[in-house]
Amino acid sequence: MQIYKAEEGFWTRVMSAIAYGLVVAMGAVWLFGALASGPRIEGVEQVWVQAAGSLLFLIPLSLVGARYFAFNQRFVDFLIATEVEMRKVNWSTRREIFGATRVVIGLTLLVAAITFVVDKGFQFLFQQVGVLEKIA
Repeated sequence: MQIYKAEEGFWTRVMSAIAYGLVVAMGAVWLFGALASGPRIEGVEQVWVQAAGSLLFLIPLSLVGARYFAFNQRFVDFLIATEVEMRKVNWSTRREIFGATRVVIGLTLLVAAITFVVDKGFQFLFQQVGVLEKIA
């Protein structure tokens, strides 16, 4: 069996496979922890049950992922097309990104300040009409 279009779409395959692998690995770690209070098998330490359960989850899903990322023609063609489109994108410059980030952070702080002032205004109003107790 040969990898489908092995010379194309390298980075989208690698990064997508890493993301998929992380999700599968996190699932295996979660399952390992969940099986700590799971079924008991007499004469077998629970850690072995946990390890076996996690491996029975991890190995098949890893093989499915490897098959998709290497041999599934539709999926690989999609990843290759994605990489081609990513190369066409006109990426922002470092200066533009920093400028936009400053604007977002500044507006976030402004909204937080306005919300704080409005909250204090409502607090004062509700204390005056007796809905809230005045704090010394």
